[in-house]
Amino acid sequence: MDERVVDAARGWLGTPYVHQASSKGSGADCLGLIRGIWREIFGNEPEAPPAYTADWAECGSQELLLAAATRHLMPVAADELWAPGQVLLFRMRQAAIAKHLGVLSAAGAESRFLHAYTYHGVTESPLTPPWRSRIVARFRFP
Repeated sequence: MDERVVDAARGWLGTPYVHQASSKGSGADCLGLIRGIWREIFGNEPEAPPAYTADWAECGSQELLLAAATRHLMPVAADELWAPGQVLLFRMRQAAIAKHLGVLSAAGAESRFLHAYTYHGVTESPLTPPWRSRIVARFRFP
C-alpha cells in the first residue's frame, strides 16, 4: 500500500479534464494525473510524453503507454495482492491499444480508483467489473 500516491492523487480531485494537460486544479487527462503524482513525489518527470490522441478505441501495433509504464514504473505480478497506490492500465476497447490510466485508491470488496476522463475531470470511481475487466497491467511507483 502506498498512501502517499493515493493522497497525492486525491489532491487532484476536481481538476477539469484537458487532453494532454498535467496541471493540478487547471486541467489534466489520465496520463497528466500520473505525471503530476510523479512530480509531487519524485520531482522531474523521467521523460516528456509524445503527442497522443484522446481516442480510447485507437488501434495500432505499438503499445506506447504500456512501454513507457514498463520503463518508469514497477510491474505488479498478476498474482500479487491489489493495493492502494497501484497504477492501473486499461484497454478500453477490444483490439485497441491500452490508453487509460488510474490509481487504485481502495482494494477489496469496495475497490475504487482515481482517474481523469472527458466530461468528468479527475474523479474517484468504483472499480466495477466492467472497469476491472479492462485492466491489462498494474504497476507501482518506484
